[in-house]
Amino acid sequence: MVTSTLIGAGIYSIPEVARLTRVSAARIRRWLKGYDFETRTERHHSNPVWKSQLEAVEGVQAVGFLDLIEIRFVAAFIAAGVSWKTMRTAHAKAQAELNTSHPFCTNRFATDGRAILLNEAEASEDGALRDIASNQQEFARIVRPFLKELEFDEDASLTRWWPLGRERTVVLDPERNFGQPTARQAGVPTRVLARSVKANAGSIETVAQWYEVDPQEIRDALEFEEGLLGKAA
Repeated sequence: MVTSTLIGAGIYSIPEVARLTRVSAARIRRWLKGYDFETRTERHHSNPVWKSQLEAVEGVQAVGFLDLIEIRFVAAFIAAGVSWKTMRTAHAKAQAELNTSHPFCTNRFATDGRAILLNEAEASEDGALRDIASNQQEFARIVRPFLKELEFDEDASLTRWWPLGRERTVVLDPERNFGQPTARQAGVPTRVLARSVKANAGSIETVAQWYEVDPQEIRDALEFEEGLLGKAA
């Protein structure tokens, strides 16, 4: 039975999130579960960066839709050279100032978030973050591609991710198929469509007839799935 906490939240395994974000499963686990490490003199524990939307299911960590998007943003800043220590602190300050556990999942981040990052960059003397936050074009280069793919409702709550852009037909909507990548009109998961095309010798037309799906939705599904074949970070 699906509990009410899962309805509309999206649900993914960590390997699924790794596939969708190209961030390694090991790194995702550290961010969401924390980890232990040792120095020469003692053992330490690093707490999770944020609390996952979902509790573990039968001992296995589950990941929600907001977690998925947050992971993408955090990974982008780290890839841009921001130190892990600075990123943790900046994320915590953004949580407090934006009053949300998932600060990158709000459309306020494009404006208020930049000021938060700049303040943290100056306090930490992190040159990479300072360059990103102080340079509007650099900040936009990192953040804008993500924001263009995201859809918010009238309350500024994140509702959908359009990974190929909103003019295309692939959508991740936590209200549909538990957030799995889905063909917009047909409602069929992109993974199912891609596997069906492969099983039918690459015939898009055959699969379109079977599932009663517009061929363009299948082409978009194939492009999306093929784009996920790169190695995780």
